[in-house]
Amino acid sequence: MKEHKNSKSNKKGSKKKHKVVKRVFLGILLIIIAFVAYFAVRVWQNGGGMSGIVTTIVGSSKDEIASLEDIYVLCLGKSQNLTDTLMVVKYSPKTQSASMLSIPRDSFVGKSKDSASAWDKINAKYQINPQSTLDAVNELTGLNVKYYITVDTKALRDLVDAIGGVYFDVPIKMDYDDVTQDLYIHLEPGYQLLNGQQAEWVVRFRHNNNGTSYSTEYGNNDLGRMKTQREFIKVVLEQTMKPSNITKINELIKIATEEVDTNLSWDIMKKYIPALLKFNVDNLRTGQLPGSPQYFNNLSFFLINETQAKEVVNELFLKEPDTEENNGNVVGNETTVQTGIDEQTVTKPNSQITLEVLNGTGNTSKFTSAVKQLQDQGYKITKKGQATVTKTTVIIDRKNNSSEARSSIKSLLGTGKIEVGEDSNGVDFTIIIGQDY
Repeated sequence: MKEHKNSKSNKKGSKKKHKVVKRVFLGILLIIIAFVAYFAVRVWQNGGGMSGIVTTIVGSSKDEIASLEDIYVLCLGKSQNLTDTLMVVKYSPKTQSASMLSIPRDSFVGKSKDSASAWDKINAKYQINPQSTLDAVNELTGLNVKYYITVDTKALRDLVDAIGGVYFDVPIKMDYDDVTQDLYIHLEPGYQLLNGQQAEWVVRFRHNNNGTSYSTEYGNNDLGRMKTQREFIKVVLEQTMKPSNITKINELIKIATEEVDTNLSWDIMKKYIPALLKFNVDNLRTGQLPGSPQYFNNLSFFLINETQAKEVVNELFLKEPDTEENNGNVVGNETTVQTGIDEQTVTKPNSQITLEVLNGTGNTSKFTSAVKQLQDQGYKITKKGQATVTKTTVIIDRKNNSSEARSSIKSLLGTGKIEVGEDSNGVDFTIIIGQDY
């Protein structure tokens, strides 16, 4: 009788435990369903598709992406502690356009040709620190680039392998061996699938063992290599952003965090990643700093042609690109009040644009750099003065100038909020240089 009671008691206990387990399981299932539903709603709110998924994953939002400003980044390709690849990249989320400027690795950045040494080549500046390279690039281009990304050749190999290789049209037969660098390049010309190792060969190739290189029309040695690098980056971007690579996002993020050095914070990067997924490489403009190879002090350098360099920088970075999205409208963080500005106003040359520049940085050297930057680009500064310290640079249009004139100044400074003001001191613009410069 006692055993019978114990048996009933055990059955009741077992049923009770089963009910508890069932409730816990249902609770977990409901939480998962609620999370999936919430995630799906957030993806929909963020525009849907691959961009919406990535926007949600990185913790950004559709509204945050819509308010993104243009960003400049110096991209450095590093090998054996030298930056053989230097490119300034500007990305404009609002117009979904971008510009890429190659800088020859042997560009002369010294003070005197007579005392020139190998340290006066721009690719040697990285051995001091990335900021030294950034400063030298800004000096050559007249821009105000604040961010850098350094990619080692290993990161390139891993990226290409992670996305299953890259299809690329190799421009010429590449046949080069360098025991000192453990570099052995052997590729046939033509359209083909390249793995990570072969991708490194393509971007590092300059000339063959017998001294032959790219054609003169294509660009010999370093000039040819820079052109190939730009073309290769375009196809890598295009093929990396394919929807099929969404499943590899964690692997790509791991490569970026472990093998890429940058002063860009994750808070900034996560805002731009989803926007980049909508980018069309057809909207990428490319070029390189013009100049000529010369010998100083028995060393080979590339001497930048300053006049032509300004023209190239102006064309690539300071002019509004001709895109359907832009359609002649003002680009930038402008006030939303009705201004009555005629967007058809003809853009005057920089030499005819007068500026009043005020120091709101609280820092004399910063202000001096900004003034020099504007003057080097040809703007006429008729008045300088002090202003209350402000976080944000403000560009005040006082003469109903064209949208291109306004955005050109903003692009040159690399920052700025555009506003419209009344005529004052007869200048075209009043610029208050803020702490964000």
